[in-house]
Amino acid sequence: MSWKLYKPGQGYWTRVLTGVGGGVLIAAGIVWLIEQLSVIQGDWRMIAQLIAVLIVAGVFGPLVYRAAAASPRTGDFLIATEGEMKKVNWPARKEVTGSTWVVIWTVVLLTILLYTSDFLFTVFFRSIGILETAA
Repeated sequence: MSWKLYKPGQGYWTRVLTGVGGGVLIAAGIVWLIEQLSVIQGDWRMIAQLIAVLIVAGVFGPLVYRAAAASPRTGDFLIATEGEMKKVNWPARKEVTGSTWVVIWTVVLLTILLYTSDFLFTVFFRSIGILETAA
């Protein structure tokens, strides 16, 4: 089990962003753990929180590094992922903007349609006595 960077010249951004994502997860876990340990009363609370933070960071930090940077299996996957992302035909800004407006207007029109049909059904069912009027 080597800790040396696997294929150092390849897959830089996928490895960096995988490491950042792992770091964010570790930080969120540490924040959660600190909140859980805040129930400890007295002088030992701060010491318990510090020890827990050091243990979590000391255990999971190297695991994230190992997975993102030193593992041949994960490294090959991340390198291949970056290679495939370079082959993607990304749309132009104008095309993305146009598609976004189509989605927004479709959602607005469907919202109006559903609200109107719900209102009409409510009026109809109240008029024939199936729904009771709220008091």
